[in-house]
Amino acid sequence: MIPKEILQKVRRIEIRTRGVVNNLFGGEYHSVFKGRGMTFSEVREYQPGDDIRLIDWNVTARTGTPFVKIFEEERELTVFLLVDVSRSGHFGTIEKFKTEIGAEIGAVLGFSAIKNNDKVGVILFSDDVEQYIAPKKGKSHVLRVIRELLYHKPRGKGTSINKALDFLLKVSKRQSVVFLISDFQDDGYWKTLRIANRKHDLIGIHLFDQSEVEFPDMGLVKVHDPETEKEVWIDTRSYQERLNYNRTMKERLGKLKKESERIKFDLITVSTTEDYVEPLMSFFKQREKRF
Repeated sequence: MIPKEILQKVRRIEIRTRGVVNNLFGGEYHSVFKGRGMTFSEVREYQPGDDIRLIDWNVTARTGTPFVKIFEEERELTVFLLVDVSRSGHFGTIEKFKTEIGAEIGAVLGFSAIKNNDKVGVILFSDDVEQYIAPKKGKSHVLRVIRELLYHKPRGKGTSINKALDFLLKVSKRQSVVFLISDFQDDGYWKTLRIANRKHDLIGIHLFDQSEVEFPDMGLVKVHDPETEKEVWIDTRSYQERLNYNRTMKERLGKLKKESERIKFDLITVSTTEDYVEPLMSFFKQREKRF
């Protein structure tokens, strides 16, 4: 049995994200993530300018009037959500943790996928792959996905994007649309990411909190690293200490952005201090123009 409070929270997430999907993402998702081919839809009478190669000779012979075949885009896609559930995601200085925002974004993308009759699969990872949900269609399947995103208890402490991408490459042989949702606090994954980016339509969603970039002056603070379980004292009164910390984090973010641009890896940045709808919509619109 699923606890009542969990069902209530899943329901709230469903209601909130469904409105976003219906009002904002439905058309953008459909136009940005196109199908792989064309499938026969119907026939209609030939009109001047139609390609004669599309004439349906059987129907034309029966009716005595030229008819052409009409094809529609084959829409069905497989969408994977690769979601970082490592402990560094349990951080946020305003209202929500990075993990909570990631869960909502996953819900929006999941509902957008099933609204367009696509399959949705999930890979939850920390320093190893913790859970795999095979791609399926349907509302009940997406609701299960949301439950797992919200209430999965990570076993690992660290982050291995490398292992998540390796697993993806093994389980998904066909080209898929893949959303990698993480704070990207990891190293050594770029080689595998380049391979996955060539095989799949890979989009990164980078979650971060502003205080990770600009540590405020809060006096002497004990900082706990949830991934290593280490605790260190930082004297935030010291301008030099804050400057060194901020410089290190900005260098990490700069490298992430620069390397993403170099290998043409689409990366959307979402802050815990802002509504995630705007950066997602901005990405969809920019991408639609490219294609």
